[in-house]
Amino acid sequence: MWQGRGMSTVGYGHRDVVGALAEVSDPVDAENLQRFFRTGPGEYGEGDVFVGVRVPATRKVVQRFADLPLPEVDALLDSEVHEHRLAGLLILVRRFEKASGVRTRDDAQRERIAEFYLAAVLRGRVNNWDLVDASAERILGGWLFDRPRDPVFDLGADEDLWRRRVALLTTFGFIRRGDASTTLELAPRLLADRRDLTQKALGWMLREVGKRVDRALLTGFLDEYAPAMGATALSYATEHLDPSARTRYRRMRADGAGVRTRSRGGR
Repeated sequence: MWQGRGMSTVGYGHRDVVGALAEVSDPVDAENLQRFFRTGPGEYGEGDVFVGVRVPATRKVVQRFADLPLPEVDALLDSEVHEHRLAGLLILVRRFEKASGVRTRDDAQRERIAEFYLAAVLRGRVNNWDLVDASAERILGGWLFDRPRDPVFDLGADEDLWRRRVALLTTFGFIRRGDASTTLELAPRLLADRRDLTQKALGWMLREVGKRVDRALLTGFLDEYAPAMGATALSYATEHLDPSARTRYRRMRADGAGVRTRSRGGR
């Protein structure tokens, strides 16, 4: 937990953010969001709490509190309320991007924010797919681009669903800058994870490799690994390929699944 909470030097704190979000909340939206983000028993978002603030409204609130000190952001991330955590993460993204600007570059600040974010990930505060997708590539993807990428592989090796998704989405920051190497090294390690949200993120990142870096890198990966891929990941990865290529990779996967089934049956 970040030290110094409550010592705001900008004239506002996390309670002001919470109050501003409450002003634009809607109980009907809260009920809809609870269903959309699968918060029921046994679902991926079990126990998450929504107050009913839509993302555009959250972003408008965040604009008013862009300089919220890290200890106050920490309080938002520790909230049980989903929109509070999202607001905290969006503030972190804004602060990181400001510290990454040409005229406002501050590597010490970038490092503080990246380490702060990683600590939040490790303690389970970035714990739904929208929270991951709004922050991982923008913060860790920016920070680790020209640094050792061990944290990506450490997160990918973790069984936790959200840490794995953070690992995959972090590589989107590299892909956007023309580097697919980490995505292609991480992806084979996650092929056996058949959880839907891992499958979708895996296929999505592979698709982006083909779209933004080099289609040959995508097809080369698929030539080797399509037989071992899950149906969802393969579908996402091949979305922008021509129909004949998609059909070929689906057949490769079906043949691979058949081989695995026969192998298990013969033991």
